[in-house]
Amino acid sequence: MLGPDTPILVLGGNGMLAYALKRALSRRRLTCTSVDREDTDLTDRTAVDALFDRVRPAVVFNCAAYTAVDKAEQEPAVANMVNGEAVGNIAYAAKRSDAKLVHVSTDYVFDGTATEPYKVDHPVGPVSAYGRSKLLGEQALQKQSPPGWCIVRTAWLYGPNGPSFPKTMVTLARKGVSLKVINDQRGTPTFTYDLAEALLNLVDADAEGIFHATNAGETNWHDFAAATFDVFNVEADLTPTTAAEYAADKPDAAHRPGYSVLDLSAYESATGKHMRPWREALQDFRDVTGGEP
Repeated sequence: MLGPDTPILVLGGNGMLAYALKRALSRRRLTCTSVDREDTDLTDRTAVDALFDRVRPAVVFNCAAYTAVDKAEQEPAVANMVNGEAVGNIAYAAKRSDAKLVHVSTDYVFDGTATEPYKVDHPVGPVSAYGRSKLLGEQALQKQSPPGWCIVRTAWLYGPNGPSFPKTMVTLARKGVSLKVINDQRGTPTFTYDLAEALLNLVDADAEGIFHATNAGETNWHDFAAATFDVFNVEADLTPTTAAEYAADKPDAAHRPGYSVLDLSAYESATGKHMRPWREALQDFRDVTGGEP
């Protein structure tokens, strides 16, 4: 259970998820040390060890990641270093410091060929450089196995204080841009505020292992865009397209899972809590941003 005297370290502190996590901590009257890449190079084990020696955290949330999915195809070594090697460094330091590590991973570790939500123990098989780099991070963490570790896979993340699909869609629609959005890739939009609460719930429950945490339900990118326009009351010229058609127009784009809905039962069993429906969370995002995502 997190308490007012628990030393908490948040890595990737300037990012969209860390913003939501720090908000969630503040709402519980908890404080943390927040570190971003300008402060500490997580790919440098010596620097990471020094950070842990200084902060002496009891709980660490790793929100740091290389998230440029398409760019990772051109620079996989960089993605592997940030999403793989750096996670190994963090896990090593957490083990040495006897600190609980909560690491955020992704639906992209799966191949996207399933027809029902992926359970936490489903065989992995990433189909992109980004997905492979994130799997390296999961494996590096499990190899070190710090006390009470958690890997939390999520998907289609959006929220304030960062680039996101809803923000991009609303911005382009307001400029009058005609939009073609993929309608044959299925997943679940996840509001950062809800994921942040889920991470804290797992720590409070003293959970350990691999978990999936997204909002509830599923949709495709086209219908997610349509729901966004409805919630934000934006007129848009929106038409569906297929992943194959999109790939033909952008041959350098990464291959994305066709189906990446995640099964939430492990999270629900561990915490006794449920994730709310994605449409409800999207409305809250609109309210939080005042209609300006």
